[in-house]
Amino acid sequence: MITTGPSRRRTSRILISNDVWHDVWVYWESQSPLGPPRDISRVKDLSPSGLFIETRARKREGDLLDLHFLVQEGQIRAEAIVRHTSSGHGLGMKIKSITSQDAPHLHKLLMRLREPARPAQKQPAQS
Repeated sequence: MITTGPSRRRTSRILISNDVWHDVWVYWESQSPLGPPRDISRVKDLSPSGLFIETRARKREGDLLDLHFLVQEGQIRAEAIVRHTSSGHGLGMKIKSITSQDAPHLHKLLMRLREPARPAQKQPAQS
């Protein structure tokens, strides 16, 4: 049996499903010479203090990334530091800073992600 200790995280992460209502993408830029300098990646989980993105890009632990969330809640820009790398799968990051103007948008995004998926709206019939 494998037992684990308490989580190091201050806040729990929200696992993001693949449905349209919850889908979250982030545009990121890096000054690291390793891997591409920029890309767009799907966010797999998110909390006020960190996230995990799907990417095959290689980065080192400690690399800084500028993040730009592509979401309906409004502009969310943050700086994050790579804390974990999973080769070929993605990057685990700690959010280092977020602008005071964008923090309320991140809060709204987290609230939406905690909601159950909404059913697709039916389009009115065309006559």
